Amino acid sequence: MMHHNWMTLLPTPDHDSLGGAVYAMLCDGLMKGRFQPGDRLRIRELAEQLGTSVTPVRDAILRLAHDDAVVFRSPRDIRIPAITAARYREIRDMRLRLEALAAEAAALAATPDDIRRLEKTLQDNENALLSHDRRAATALNQSFHFLLPEIAGMPVLHGVLRRLWLQMGPLIADSYDAGGRAMIDYHYPVVEAIRRRDPAGAAVAIMSDITLGGAAIAARVGQATESLPPPGAANMMHQNS
Repeated sequence: MMHHNWMTLLPTPDHDSLGGAVYAMLCDGLMKGRFQPGDRLRIRELAEQLGTSVTPVRDAILRLAHDDAVVFRSPRDIRIPAITAARYREIRDMRLRLEALAAEAAALAATPDDIRRLEKTLQDNENALLSHDRRAATALNQSFHFLLPEIAGMPVLHGVLRRLWLQMGPLIADSYDAGGRAMIDYHYPVVEAIRRRDPAGAAVAIMSDITLGGAAIAARVGQATESLPPPGAANMMHQNS
């Protein structure tokens, strides 16, 4: 089942920019958990809701298939894939190192305004949890994680993480209710470490969120919960800090 209330009618500029706008909207939906594993995408239905022809929607979905974010079996069978335990483990291990790098750099670069943005995102996430608004909560979870490379001033890293989150977003959304408070509690130490300009602490905190906070996600794909990487792994990343 698809969730469309987040979509808006798009303007009708030239074809290339319209296809880019459709792609960007679908990417945003995937990263923010608007889709879940197994959801079916219907090109004509999406086109009607966006107020476009089918061509830019089809082109955007083909780009997402290239990103490994959807499985395009035929024009009538396009689905959000279920992620295997091995693929989950690989993406998680990449996120551990890359998001630790983002957190480390953010701790050194963050301004008071950046810290306020992190705090506001956390508070908005708390409010969404209180309201049992999973869609808002999953979107704010993604926003928090992506603030780190943004604050760090690392657009290349942001782009790499974006592709990983295209694949992970639906699984995170599917696991969010089961995760409960673990999906947000580990974000607070990240903000505390950034506030005290502690890059190693920020890196360890975001790794804790990905592993310990992500236990429900691991369980969803049948992956036994594991402990954090040994301290040496973090030290290796931070020896030049």
